[in-house]
Amino acid sequence: MAITLYNTLSRKKEMFQPLSGNKVKMYVCGPTVYNYIHIGNARPAIVFDMVRKYLQYRGYDVFYVSNFTDVDDKIMNAAKELGEEVPVLAERFIEAYYQDTGALNVDKADLHPRVTETMPDIIAFIEALVEKGFAYEADGDVYFSTKSFKDYGKLSSQSTHDLQMGARIEVDEKKHSALDFTLWKAAKEGEIAWESPWGFGRPGWHIECSAMVKKYLGDTIDIHAGGQDLSFPHHENEIAQSEALNEQEMANYWMHNGYIQIDNEKMSKSLGNFVLVHDIIQQHRPEVVRFFMLQSHYRSPLNFNEELLMSAKNSLERIQTTVNNLKHRRKESADFGQINNWPEEIEQHKDAFIKEMDDDFNSANGISVLFDLVKLANRYLEETHSSKQVLQLFLNTIVEIGNALDIKVEAAEEILAEEIEALIEERVEARKHRNFARADEIRDDLKERGIILEDTPQGTRWKRE
Repeated sequence: MAITLYNTLSRKKEMFQPLSGNKVKMYVCGPTVYNYIHIGNARPAIVFDMVRKYLQYRGYDVFYVSNFTDVDDKIMNAAKELGEEVPVLAERFIEAYYQDTGALNVDKADLHPRVTETMPDIIAFIEALVEKGFAYEADGDVYFSTKSFKDYGKLSSQSTHDLQMGARIEVDEKKHSALDFTLWKAAKEGEIAWESPWGFGRPGWHIECSAMVKKYLGDTIDIHAGGQDLSFPHHENEIAQSEALNEQEMANYWMHNGYIQIDNEKMSKSLGNFVLVHDIIQQHRPEVVRFFMLQSHYRSPLNFNEELLMSAKNSLERIQTTVNNLKHRRKESADFGQINNWPEEIEQHKDAFIKEMDDDFNSANGISVLFDLVKLANRYLEETHSSKQVLQLFLNTIVEIGNALDIKVEAAEEILAEEIEALIEERVEARKHRNFARADEIRDDLKERGIILEDTPQGTRWKRE
């Protein structure tokens, strides 16, 4: 195994070496659950699900944790606006998150801890920081002292002076320094709150993930990941809190995915280009959205629009059509046929896919290799005498690569395959008996269900529209 990944902390690619053998401890910052997730939230969910699955494909045992922030200003404001209790609203959108990401072939994490379930651990973490002199209390609020942590700014590679000059910081006279950040917020009247040594209140955003990482994964983990927007201040502050308390590296590797734009503009409600996954998957097959995301390298900026999504749909369908054609030819072919150097060429493509993916999880290049393999398969399908062995090897390798990325290159067809084949056979019989009305009826029925028939000299083939 020789996987390299780009470490945001060191600003370079590094050889991936887990802390313990082939076991990988991985934490990905999850959503704040006050609404349906938008397309920007979907990118880290898909990207790091891909990273997890590729590591598993390469033989690693990955323990994957991703949190839910289920108490927050945004959640409280949304609950007030909708006339709901905070826990009820949070639960509703946690379920919506599972549904939307599940449709995108994103598996649930091994653990999805929630802030409200981790409150004793968060409070204990803050207490320990206060005791060690890294945090201070002021009128029921508790702040982390960034000046007390000498390495503050190491993830963003900036000094505290540069960060202070460039950051948008809320003025708070209770802070010792403008860069100090909140660990505990004193409750305002009517707010949901928990009892603590500093009075009733709730945690700040950054401390939540530090406490969850420590509780569920330990003081040092292998990979900590999230969107590029989280690198500062969220991940910078996580590092400060965790390393101040634990006196060791929080994570050996930090990974961040690039931003998404809508038609080359920043996504925002004010521009009217705020795109929810919940809406997209009502209009497009979810596997197309996942395929679209993985066609770009995870660290690259990604532009999203309808035209690009349709292009991804067509690309995915080309792969699926080849899979269908391979299956069809396999049924017709004998056990013998032209083998020649085809198995070696197929294996070379599989090796090329692994080489590309081993280089910082380059799914864009990995998918390019998959398309090269599909082109090779289409060349083989032109052979007069094909071998079931080679056809099956093509099928196995295309599906294996698809599964490594979890783009399900044959999932849609598998659901209806037997029914489609039965209808095609019925249509053939109907045409033999000159029952063209029934033959046309079957064709029209399949077309309505997104299946296009192609009558060729070798028989009837089908593909998804």
